[in-house]
Amino acid sequence: MTEAYDSKEKLIVQMGEIGEVMHLAKSGRLIVKLNAAGATGIRPGEVLIDSAGRRVGRISELIGPVNAPYASVIPMTDRTARLTGAKVFAGGRPQQQTKTRPSSHGHKQHDKERRRGRRN
Repeated sequence: MTEAYDSKEKLIVQMGEIGEVMHLAKSGRLIVKLNAAGATGIRPGEVLIDSAGRRVGRISELIGPVNAPYASVIPMTDRTARLTGAKVFAGGRPQQQTKTRPSSHGHKQHDKERRRGRRN
């Protein structure tokens, strides 16, 4: 277990290492070799962080054999060349943004006109 300081939440988060960045693919994604802990508990959509607590990327998909999987990671930084060989940790799932409903102003007037048979 490693501790990382989360500056947004101002607390120390304990996390377990899940793998190591192997290389940068031609597609621009990072390829991460998952260890035993990462192979069992990680899912697509989860955010990976480095030992300093900085976001590395979000897991796009799991690839390779089930007993020794790899993760294809969409980078969240432009400094991907420095990440080769770096240990990565589970950083959790990003918060889902709630969709707001569009305003219904003006719909009542339009509905009344449509019922009367008038259209502008």
